[in-house]
Parts: sequence; structure tokens; C-alpha cells
Amino acid sequence: MTTTSATFEIELSPAAAGELDGAAGRFEFTKSWSGGIEGTGRGFMASGGDPQSGSAGYVALEVVEGSVDGRAGSFLLQQFGMMESGGQRLEYAVVPGSGTGELAGLAGTVSLAVEGGVHRVELDYSL
Repeated sequence: MTTTSATFEIELSPAAAGELDGAAGRFEFTKSWSGGIEGTGRGFMASGGDPQSGSAGYVALEVVEGSVDGRAGSFLLQQFGMMESGGQRLEYAVVPGSGTGELAGLAGTVSLAVEGGVHRVELDYSL
């Protein structure tokens, strides 16, 4: 496995609730990636629960177009997050089979930390 570090800035916009009739929020987002991951991400997220009380969850899919450590292509990221009783769980990974170009065969997991409003990630990956 190889590890690379990056940061991103995110713009999040509410989208139509669709089939869930208000039981969950739906959002679209764009990201600007810098560092070991360079490029642009586009995706959507669904979230539900009551984050104010500390109980909520979300799922998201994002296509990243750009490069990883200088290798050009695109890939999908999948996120699954839950928080309950003061604890959190986050699964964040490259979707198998989604890599294109020089990123064909990309596999890996992402760890995320938000410090001072800055989103920092480490991607542990193989090609």
C-alpha cells in the first residue's frame, strides 16, 4: 500500500428530497482537491436523523477527475457515516472497478480529519 495526503474544499447545495418525503435530506456537492489528490470532485449525499442530538447518518458517492500522485484519470469514492451516543463511524473508500486512465485498478481506503475547518485526508491505495 502507498499513502498520499490531500485536502479538499467542499461546496454543498440542497437538492430535491425525491422519494423520501422529507425523511432524509439530499445534497449535491463539488470539491476542489489539492495535494496527493489533485482535481475536482462531484457527487451527491443523502442524510437523515437528528445531528443536533448526536444521532444521524449519511451516504455519499463522488466522482473525482484529476490525478493521484501524478497519475491521471478518474475514480469513484463512497462514504458511509454514522454517529450515535457520542461516537462516530466513517467508512470512506475507492469504489472497486471505478478507476479510469492511469488510475485503472485503483483500490484503497480514505481516512478523514477536519481540523480548523480544513478537510484533510489520507488515501491508502494500491494500483
